[in-house]
Order: sequence, then structure tokens, then C-alpha cells
Amino acid sequence: MSVAPPRTSLLLLAYLAFVSLGLPDGLLGVGWPSISAEFGVPTGAVGLVLTAGTIGYLTSSVLAGFTLARLGVGRLLAGSTLLASLALTGYANAPALTVLIGCALVLGLGSGAIDSGLNAYAAGAFGPRHMNWMHAFFGLGVAIGPLVMTAMLSTGAGWRWGYAVTAAAQLALATAFALTVGAWRDRTAGSPPPHAAPVDRTVGARPDDSVVVPAGHGGLVDDPAVPGGSAVPAGVRIADTLRLPAVWFGALAFAVYVAIEVSAGLYAFLLLTEGRGVSAAAAGVAVSGYWGSLFVGRVVQGLVAERLGTARVLRGSLLGMAVGAVLIALPAPGWVTVAGLVVLGFAAAPVFPLLTLSTAERVGRQHADRVIGVQIGAAGIGAALIPAGLGVLLGDTSVRLLGPALTVLAVALLVAHAAAARQTAAPPPTH
Repeated sequence: MSVAPPRTSLLLLAYLAFVSLGLPDGLLGVGWPSISAEFGVPTGAVGLVLTAGTIGYLTSSVLAGFTLARLGVGRLLAGSTLLASLALTGYANAPALTVLIGCALVLGLGSGAIDSGLNAYAAGAFGPRHMNWMHAFFGLGVAIGPLVMTAMLSTGAGWRWGYAVTAAAQLALATAFALTVGAWRDRTAGSPPPHAAPVDRTVGARPDDSVVVPAGHGGLVDDPAVPGGSAVPAGVRIADTLRLPAVWFGALAFAVYVAIEVSAGLYAFLLLTEGRGVSAAAAGVAVSGYWGSLFVGRVVQGLVAERLGTARVLRGSLLGMAVGAVLIALPAPGWVTVAGLVVLGFAAAPVFPLLTLSTAERVGRQHADRVIGVQIGAAGIGAALIPAGLGVLLGDTSVRLLGPALTVLAVALLVAHAAAARQTAAPPPTH
């Protein structure tokens, strides 16, 4: 069934919604040093915030399908965006870390439903080109976040105002969704394919750029379908899928990738200011540049992959991530660390969507639907646990260990991907 061109107003709202999904992820990395100092908690306590957000995100992503059937996508988006606005207002007024953690859970619930609801709608109404651009705007949102927080800190307004401004933007977006509820009913295409998964933005993702995650933004996460994918054929048992080594190597690759993306964005500000002597204003701009390189990389390398092929671009990107991590690890002037962040972000940009798109090649189409779900879950776990553990490590030792830790993770990602790619998928059964 052909897909009619989307209405410009709805397309613009979808783009703005994904910008808004990325904003909180970008705020946290720059704002956390001030937050932890005010609340008197260690650096590693950010893991509690990330974990709460991940739990909320994954929960609402799974439940969003049932909610869509009752409310419709317009009402779901309006309500979820309003919930996110209330959560960010809670951030701005939180008197203690425990309240902040509760707000992170609520923010995750709102963000996961927005992400999943928009993906479900866009999969049938926007077409592949607009889907890719919609998820690229998540990276733009994460890039804007550090600039907003840096501006608030530089003017002396404080970190709370960074969240207050973002809460106001979310409220305006919720109003726009509420006013266009009827327009969202005009979905010309059918239901999304069974393999369509909500996007991750681990901090994200999503992250990134093909599966729903948080984020932290995450982030992080996008939602590309497996080319030619189909529902799981009869006779293919769950045990048959889980016995494939490529399933677990692929899941490990997703977890490690999202951990690198989230950790770099979360702790880069701390490394630059405390470990490299960079001013807070310059460090905030540098962190924004890191997230911005993810946005640019998704746009540029998405086009390159069409010419050179997924496998070649993916290999080059994984090697580029390792190079960027090494630059960050070098005991060099701050500009070298900033260059490493930009290289890391640009190289990492297409990894999440390309890993997702190549799932069927690794495990076979008859297993791909299930495996994508496993990978999304692994990405969420990686986005929460590994950055949290790294925060404890940096707090107990030195923030200068961020670069070496990212290098170890980048090498582990190369090994996991190579191991997964080495597996030969059995062809799907024919009937």
C-alpha cells in the first residue's frame, strides 16, 4: 500500500517531538556536576537517575501499543508530552536526589510513550525518508540540550532553570498535540509491520537511530524495519532463536554501543572541566558539538551507506569510534579531547541503525523479529548499567579514566560485532 505524503504540520510536530526527546539527555551531562554538588551526592549517583529513567522508558514503550488502541496517537502524544513537561518541572524544583529520581521515572514514562507512539504512526504514514530524518532530529535535540544548560549556568541562573525552560517547551508541544488530535487520525497507511520496534535513544537511545531506548537518550534510538522482514514462521521455536550465538554477540554489541554513546555525552563535560582545564562555557559547547556530530553523522552517513553498503560503513564507523576514544584518552590539551569527541560522535552516528538493519543477515529473517527485541532490551540495560558503573569508577579514581574506559569499550564493541558477523544465518524456511 502506498503512503500518501504526510501533512506538513504533522511532520513538523513529529520533528519537534523528537527534538524534545533529546533535550533532557543533553541537559543532564552538563548539569550533573552542579546537581551533585548541590545535593551532596557522588558522581556515580547519576546511575540512579539513569536507571529510573530507563525503567520508565522501557515500561511505557511496551505498553504504548495497548494505549494507542484506546486513546489514539494524538491523545497519547498530547498526554505523554504533558507528563514529560510535569516531570521536567519536578526536576527544576526537586529538593533532593530522591525526588529527582522519581521525576526521572515519570520522564521515562512520558518519553517512552512519545517515542513508541510516533514510531507506530510514522511507520505507516511517513515513509522511510521521513522516518530517518525524524530520528535524526533526536540527535539535534541532544545537541541543543548542553547549549541550554550552559547558557543557564553561564548567566548564573543555575541548572534548575535549564530544566524549567525545557519544561515550558514541552508544555507548548503538548498544547500543539492537543490542538491537532483530529489530524492525527488521518493515517492513510495500515498498521505498522509486526517487526517494527519502538526507537531507543539512550541516551540513546536510541537512543540512536533505529530502536527505542532511553537515555538517555539516549536516546537514546530509532525504528528501522528489517528489509523484507516477516512475522516469525510457524515451527521456529523461541529456544531455536536463543541458541544462536549471533543473538548474544549482537545483544552485547548493542549494550556496549549505547554505553559508549551515553557515557561520552554524560561525562565529557566533567572530563573537560576537571581533567583538561577547559572553561565551563567552552566545555558545554564541546558537549553540544559531540551530540551535534551524531546528528550530522546520521544524515551524511545514511546517504553514504546507500552507495558503499551497510557492512563497509559499519566497519569503518566502529574503527572510527575506537580512534575517537583513543584521542579522548590521550593526556593532551583540551582541543585534542574535543576533537576525539567529535570523531567519536560522527563515527558512532550510523552504528545503531545499521546494526538493526543487518540483524536478519546475522540471524536469518525467521529469527530477526525476536532478536531485534532482545537487542533493544540489551541496549536499554547497557544505557543504564554501564554508564552508572563508569560513574562510580570515575568518582572513586579520576575523571581522566574516561578516555581509557571508552577505548576498552570500543575495542569490546569491535570484537562483539566481529563475532556476531562471523555467524552464518540459516535461510528462512520456504512454504
